[in-house]
Amino acid sequence: MTLPADTSNPQAGNSSATAPVPRVLVVDDTEGNRDALSRRLERRGFAVMSAADGPEALQLLSKHPFDLVLLDVMMPGMSGLEVLEQVRRDRSPAELPIIMATAKDQSEDIVKALTLGANDYVTKPLDFPVVMARVNTQISLKRSVEQILELEKRLSERNKELEAANGQLTATADRARKELETAARIQQSLLPQSLPDTPGLRFAWAFRPCQELAGDSLSICRFDDGSAGFYVLDVSGHGVSASLLAVSATRLLSAHDPDSILLERGEGSGKHAASPVTVVTRLDERFRLNPAHGQFITIFYAVVNASTKELTYASAGHPGAIRLRHGSPPEVLEATGLPVGLGEVYEQRVVPLQSGDRVHLYTDGVMEATNAEGEQFGIPRLIQSLERGRSRALQDSISDLLAELHAWCGGADAKDDISVLVFECE
Repeated sequence: MTLPADTSNPQAGNSSATAPVPRVLVVDDTEGNRDALSRRLERRGFAVMSAADGPEALQLLSKHPFDLVLLDVMMPGMSGLEVLEQVRRDRSPAELPIIMATAKDQSEDIVKALTLGANDYVTKPLDFPVVMARVNTQISLKRSVEQILELEKRLSERNKELEAANGQLTATADRARKELETAARIQQSLLPQSLPDTPGLRFAWAFRPCQELAGDSLSICRFDDGSAGFYVLDVSGHGVSASLLAVSATRLLSAHDPDSILLERGEGSGKHAASPVTVVTRLDERFRLNPAHGQFITIFYAVVNASTKELTYASAGHPGAIRLRHGSPPEVLEATGLPVGLGEVYEQRVVPLQSGDRVHLYTDGVMEATNAEGEQFGIPRLIQSLERGRSRALQDSISDLLAELHAWCGGADAKDDISVLVFECE
């Protein structure tokens, strides 16, 4: 190769101080051309190696990484076109740019070189500024492709990491869902599985948690003297913590539990009801308010005796039960006392009943259900709904109430647990 005088910018080959040093292989059978081109490229900041023929070029390419090859077409033995064809079997134009050097009058060589996968060409005698421009262009393109490939690789790795993390999250969510379902089944199992046989009394109830786990609870227990104890309980808040507290309290409020607080002690092996005020006081002693989580329990607990037609009850921060009587206006039973856990001295009240009386216990999720305008259902609407269902069977009257609440909320899910328990004196 014959090179003209060097008049190019000496910084042209190294446009970025932080870029890696470009590695170039110069292949030419003429030693003078090869050395002159190599020196000029080195002065522009390139790392240069040279080969005198095709076989040597292929050997160097197999041992060293290069960013670009300047390849003479006309060489004895193995031509530059043959070298190009062999290189392209393993490396694409994006992986290894090759610029062919050919005579001006050899257009057929140019066409064949481009067909075989050459990236560009220069013509002899070489114009070094043109050579530098084309070398820089091809190396810039190669760097851009490498950056894109590296970005794609990182994105692929990141996607794999995200897929793995998503898989872990999905597995964790599945475990949590199964655990919640198990906890919900346990909580449901603590509800009355069948209504107790209590002559002279009829019961019905409904339990609608706003989430899988509820902070509400209710139950009915028959004692040996024919009386029945029953309650509705509400834990402030929602979710797992409220449910755990409700389950703990429910266990103690089961007559079948060894630690039951419903039974009088020292009465032999039978089930003899402790007074409602005793039960609420015991619950208060067991569940002192923990300021750390601030959750508290409210409860309305009562014992009804069908023989004497007396209702004895105690309340701890819970809404008063609603009594419906024939020929008399509805009555909200007075409920005093602070929520469980504050060391309150609770009061006990006795209410005489008549045949046909109905008494409804409920949690505040009923009266605090809100419509689209944020208005609460409230006690007056609750009483009106219960009065409309007065002639209906107990369970049907509760179903009617739940339907009214659902319509009041515009068909949306309730924002709080809803529990209702009702009994009727025959």
